[in-house]
Amino acid sequence: MMPQTKDQAKCSNLMYFLPKNLLNTQYLKTVIDTNKNIRFVSLVAVDLGGNSTDEKIPVSLFLNNIEQIMERGIQTDGSSVVLPGIASLNNAMVSLVPDREVKWFVDYNYDLIDENTGLPTGTIKIPSFLEHSGKFVDSRSVLKKCQQYISEELIKLFINKPQVLSYYGVDSFDAIKDVQMTIGTELEFWVKTPEIPADEEKLSTSQMLKEQYWKKTVGSVRSALEETLILMEKYGLYPEMGHKEAGGIASRMTSQGKLSYVMEQLEIDWRFDQSLQAADNDIFVRDLIEETFKRHGLEVTFSAKPIEGVAGSGKHTHLGLSLLLHNGKTINLFSSNNEGFLSPIGWGAIMGLLKNYELSNLFITYTNDALNRLKPGFEAPVSIVASIGHSKEKPSRNRTVLAGLIRERNNPLATRFELRSPNPTSNTYLYVATSYLGMLEGIKYIVDQELDETNLEDNFSCQWGDNKLYLEKNRGYRTELNVYDDFTQQERESFFGESLRTVWEVVQVFEKAFMDNPALLLEGELFTSETINSFKRGILSRWQTEIIGRIIPTNIELIRGCKYLNHTEETSDLDSLFWEKIDKKRRHLMKDSSKEKSLFTRLKEAVESENYQEISNLQIEMIEEMLELRALYSLYKKNILNSSDNSKLYS
Repeated sequence: MMPQTKDQAKCSNLMYFLPKNLLNTQYLKTVIDTNKNIRFVSLVAVDLGGNSTDEKIPVSLFLNNIEQIMERGIQTDGSSVVLPGIASLNNAMVSLVPDREVKWFVDYNYDLIDENTGLPTGTIKIPSFLEHSGKFVDSRSVLKKCQQYISEELIKLFINKPQVLSYYGVDSFDAIKDVQMTIGTELEFWVKTPEIPADEEKLSTSQMLKEQYWKKTVGSVRSALEETLILMEKYGLYPEMGHKEAGGIASRMTSQGKLSYVMEQLEIDWRFDQSLQAADNDIFVRDLIEETFKRHGLEVTFSAKPIEGVAGSGKHTHLGLSLLLHNGKTINLFSSNNEGFLSPIGWGAIMGLLKNYELSNLFITYTNDALNRLKPGFEAPVSIVASIGHSKEKPSRNRTVLAGLIRERNNPLATRFELRSPNPTSNTYLYVATSYLGMLEGIKYIVDQELDETNLEDNFSCQWGDNKLYLEKNRGYRTELNVYDDFTQQERESFFGESLRTVWEVVQVFEKAFMDNPALLLEGELFTSETINSFKRGILSRWQTEIIGRIIPTNIELIRGCKYLNHTEETSDLDSLFWEKIDKKRRHLMKDSSKEKSLFTRLKEAVESENYQEISNLQIEMIEEMLELRALYSLYKKNILNSSDNSKLYS
């Protein structure tokens, strides 16, 4: 083993996190006094849009006001966070209130070395809540209240139905120390060399051939990935693996042996944790990945669908539920005690998760980017349906469903549900909370019916049109088939519900589901009508802003890149036919005349008048027209013998 340098030895002594059981003022003073390179603290709250704050406070000021900050937090202007209808311009003051019940990380700036210690400058990241007018109004507070509510409701259920506990061999609810909601996420992302455009056709071909999936990483990508995993270990995050995902093309090397072209999709997984801590970990790891890869000269994007026509990035989320007993034993509430697929509570949970998914989906798929990923053909879920497994001996590995049962025959603690729809920027705090609320409703119903596992499996496996307990009659909820290959689009939408295409459609479906079952979100005061309306206002505003400020300008650039390429002497009748169709679409999309407005102009006018339905309709038309234009121009270019085309159609 190579000996450590002096600087490496110094860095090995860095403090990476502060454990939650020690977070008192005296401990903090000691940490800051003995780690002179820690120069700042930052209170990190997460607004309803999923954005986290980063307020730098010098440690000297923090120490002078430590008792006040620890108890009451700090006040700041809330107009810069996403709380529409709550923190308004004439009532914008919010407080950032520290949370002492989770781990605090120390974030290091490796580009700024402390002159006295020779160590990177550190910032203690303090997870916090946002308080406005005496109420917590942030994403973290919703999940924290959810943890408490789920625990209280399940304890009540066990008291009223002691036979439920006896199923697990527990004599009394007094034996229960804690109810644990355990979460694990699989974070996918794209990494590339800065300023290198994507070649869509090469990426698509490589994906179809599965040339990059699980291949060895090399060069700067390998170094950045390995450094990230090493750092995660130091932060106590227990990384399980990092690997290449489906997307990407082979890197190119310079004559000096360095990578000059990188375009790869990666995934990093780490150990599950309690729900609120797991969501905090998720945000911290995203920042850690981005900064670590940047130090290696690489650019990272957590966009759900950064490249059209190629696999997007997901954040598959594993949802578990267990009891911790006073004797130290852990019991997985989803595991069957007779080698079946699931316990009755497990069947109730998956039923509740799927039946109420249209409420949860508002907090998962609320951006244009997210909807671009959830399209048939890219292993992204488009239907509300689950896979349980072909047999009890053969666990589910169906990648085409919304939710899958993950289980190991010899490890009952591993039983959990994998929710495949979230993407790296989905609001983990809110969709985890709503998912568990949905599961709780299903659990309560099934426990009240006192059905055994066989009856519940049969009921969950009923087809479209069959009468079902709890679940809707005109829906199917289980399939072990490939949702894309084994069903036509008409069958898929008939059996499992229509796929959503715009943010407005997501909101409409949510509003119908909320009207039918408002108590699911409002009971327990996890959500209020005010916070739900604020969230909807925020995502609708973002939806429209992106259409006008990003999507239309990007499409205009792509359309202008569709150039006439033929030389007269080589033009064929097919070339002319292609160009005629291409030019017609170009004009329909962006060229106004005295008699007719272009699609882009009509879309802008719909946004100005806030006609949401018209915006949605025109956006769908724009998406379809742009896809057809891309396909036509690709065919047109392939038939040109001599071309100097430098269009950015695939960038």
